[in-house]
Amino acid sequence: MKILKYTLWTVCILVGIFLIWYFLQFPSLQRNWNTDQRMLADISINENFVEVKNARNFDYKTTDDFTPAYYDATYDITKLIRAWFIIEPFGERDGPAHTMLSFDFSDGQRIAVSAEIRKEIGESFDAVKWLLRQYEIVYMVWDERDLIRLRSNYRKDTVMMYPLKIQPQNLQKFFISAMQRAKKLSEAPEWYNTITNTCATAIQDHANFLLPPEKQISWSKQILLPKYSDEIAYNLWLIDTQLSLEEARKYYTINERAMLADQSKDFSEKIRPEIK
Repeated sequence: MKILKYTLWTVCILVGIFLIWYFLQFPSLQRNWNTDQRMLADISINENFVEVKNARNFDYKTTDDFTPAYYDATYDITKLIRAWFIIEPFGERDGPAHTMLSFDFSDGQRIAVSAEIRKEIGESFDAVKWLLRQYEIVYMVWDERDLIRLRSNYRKDTVMMYPLKIQPQNLQKFFISAMQRAKKLSEAPEWYNTITNTCATAIQDHANFLLPPEKQISWSKQILLPKYSDEIAYNLWLIDTQLSLEEARKYYTINERAMLADQSKDFSEKIRPEIK
């Protein structure tokens, strides 16, 4: 009994030490970040206009050999015409994926956003560290050509790009919610968490702005393993298609288009399929 008692005390002490360590970890904006995530966008929202400074627009030779570049732009939300839901599955495994959003404007402008872990120099991806307050979450704001080409043309990952069916007024709310979140995380850091604060939960939160309470997206397996998160959007009629889900997955896979359009100035035009 004494051995059991001492064992329980030891376990309690170790758990207590871990909890103290865990809750003394604080997110930061000031670390030695990787070059590709060092600069965050500076966002200002003023009525119908969103001003973005330092939107990312890298050019690549390989995934590790790139030329950093940034630009400034102002977006008129009354000119929003389309949002796209982008999924990048990781290999053949059943579930892991990255999810992103891109927005089209009637004046030809486009902007993309992606919720990501922000890695320090020398830091690598670790699934366990996701749960241990070791990665901050940020919104990277991209030129779409950078966002897509990095994944389809250089990482050689499958990229599916779905047109969303959203009424104009709700589309503006959807875009503003994404920009507000990007702005907040550039000013007040948060921890990334595999279960509660990821790229997929971020899009879930934005999508719930569009849905009545009874249809709002709750946490599910597709949120934890977002390779099939398109099933949620499809079942809620948010994907603008008459195709079956399996047909849509094939049709809206854009890798071939992206490879052909690699050096084209109208890359974004060429990767977009007709709506079916």
